[in-house]
Amino acid sequence: MPETPQQHATGARADDLDTAAVNSLRTAIMRLSRRLRHQRVDESLSPTEMSVLGTLARCGSATPSELARKEYVQPPSMTRIVAMLEAKGLVRLEPHPDDRRQKTVTQTERAESMLAASREKRNAWLAELAGRLDDDEWERLRAAAPVLEKLAHS
Repeated sequence: MPETPQQHATGARADDLDTAAVNSLRTAIMRLSRRLRHQRVDESLSPTEMSVLGTLARCGSATPSELARKEYVQPPSMTRIVAMLEAKGLVRLEPHPDDRRQKTVTQTERAESMLAASREKRNAWLAELAGRLDDDEWERLRAAAPVLEKLAHS
C-alpha cells in the first residue's frame, strides 16, 4: 500500500520521489500565488490589506482581534491595518452588538466592488493561463482543485 504524506512526514519511510514532489508542489504554488497576487485592481493596497478585505467578504463583520487571529498578525498590527482601510473608505467601524467596549469591522460597498473587480481580473488572468493547457492537463488540474482547497483550509 502506498505511503501517505502523513506517514512520510512522520519519518515512516524516506522516499526521494515524495520529497521531490512536495518540493515541486511548494515551489509551483508559491510562484503561481505570487503572480496571482500581482493581478490586482487597486495597487495602493498591500497584500495584507487585500487579505483582510477578503476575510471580511468570506466571514462577515469581525472585531479587530478576530481579524488578527484569522490573518495571523498581532492585534496592534491589525488595528493599524483597519485604520488604513477605514481611511481609504473600504471598511467602517461599528459598535459591537454585545460588548460596548469593542468595535466591529465591516466592509463597505466600495470594498465589495473593488474585490469583485479584483476577482474578475484574477480569474481572467488564470483562465488565460489555463487556456494554454491541453485537455488532459486541464482535467488533471480541475481534479486537483478540491484537493488543493482542502490543503488550503487545513
